[in-house]
Amino acid sequence: MRRLFFLLGVLQLLAAAAAVYKQWIPNTNFETASNWDKGRVPCARDVVHFEKDKVVSVFVRSPYALTDMYLPLNGEFVLAAGAGFAAFDGSWDPGCDSGGTVRFTDAEQRSWFDPTLWQDVFSSGELKPSGRMFSVDEERIPCHYDDVIFPAETSFRVNTDSSQQVIHLRSISVMGQELSTPEAWAGYLQGPSALLQFHGNGTLQVTGTGCPDKSGCACGNAPDGPRICAALLRASGKQCPVPVCQSPLQPLGHCCGVCGATINLDFTPDFDLQKYQDRLVQELLSQPKYTGVQMAISKVHKAQTFLGIVSRSSTPLIQIVLIDDRAGAQTGTAAEQLAGDIMEDVAQHGEALGISSGKMEVATGSTFSRQRGSHTLSRITAGTVMGLLFGLMFLGGILFLYRKGRLRLPALRTPRPWDRLEDPVSPAPASDKGFDNPMFNVEPPGADPGEETPKDIQVFYLNPLYDASETET
Repeated sequence: MRRLFFLLGVLQLLAAAAAVYKQWIPNTNFETASNWDKGRVPCARDVVHFEKDKVVSVFVRSPYALTDMYLPLNGEFVLAAGAGFAAFDGSWDPGCDSGGTVRFTDAEQRSWFDPTLWQDVFSSGELKPSGRMFSVDEERIPCHYDDVIFPAETSFRVNTDSSQQVIHLRSISVMGQELSTPEAWAGYLQGPSALLQFHGNGTLQVTGTGCPDKSGCACGNAPDGPRICAALLRASGKQCPVPVCQSPLQPLGHCCGVCGATINLDFTPDFDLQKYQDRLVQELLSQPKYTGVQMAISKVHKAQTFLGIVSRSSTPLIQIVLIDDRAGAQTGTAAEQLAGDIMEDVAQHGEALGISSGKMEVATGSTFSRQRGSHTLSRITAGTVMGLLFGLMFLGGILFLYRKGRLRLPALRTPRPWDRLEDPVSPAPASDKGFDNPMFNVEPPGADPGEETPKDIQVFYLNPLYDASETET
């Protein structure tokens, strides 16, 4: 029985590791001081003011006595056990000597696609410690196969405006209730609270399914990338921080340039993303010399380009982003070293891992550092050889058709200066018979060029200006 319990525990741990939980941070609780314009919770002598045209959902955990309260036209108060409101009786309230008007702040602009409003948690809702792994900005938002948690005993309002009509999710937990099937979520949307909690043109849809591909699944937030970056930059001062490296890298799905290294891997159907991530963490990233290095790894789709034109198709690849905590000229050097070790591991074991080729780019704080790329494995070499063979076959086919007479090639002749010089014409010998006709210059039949015509041979010419029939009578 102990072995059985141990096995079940391991399976649950693996299942939890495969799932990704993202929790919404802000709330609209009555007890949250940041929800009020005074930066404090209303007290007994205060007048509480909710804007009449603002939609709100407010969770109230405790009982409150207030002097007065203006309510919105459309909203709800979710009361915990024993919570409620009462009129202030004028008795002394410590910490509330002078009353005033306290206004509830506007929660309309809290966007689903703001990376600063989400955090990674365990399935229990406990915050994950910031470790060696991080996510590019697009993946800080719930991806299509992630589980979303709105903490129990909290109210919220979130704007779901999106470039996509439907925002797919694996499950959503609201008020401590997990909704993991399309039917359960559809039933919740028909209730009174959903319209107060979610607003915007994007529709949330629960699928109840995880990523079906062992090579990983793309996050799915790329269409809203500009919206994500706009929200992120708005929260950080409307501009990206200036990187130390001269030519920062721009990972796919990330808003700002980074110093460090990126690796793009082409993979085969045998590739397993979770196993490969575990391999990198256990065998390379955990080494003491890489203590300050962080890694992000995920499947992304890179747009294909031809002659500088971006096509509609894209290529899936595994992107690894490495950054470190070094400063100055040493910025990114540890990430560069780890990237080199990863590429060496790919060169030695890539085929067994399901990796067909890889490319690395580096940008560090060193003035001598430049971005560089390196390709591994046989796919690149095979492509080059195939290109050469194709070119030779093409040229051979043209030569074969030309020799068979089925293909004519235009004769190209470059004029030469000496070809323009004409040989001088020798003057005709003097003769008492005939004269030089400038309109007719024909050698007599059978005469070789340059040979003098015998005088006893009669030569007849046809005069194109004379018609013999005109003399006949």
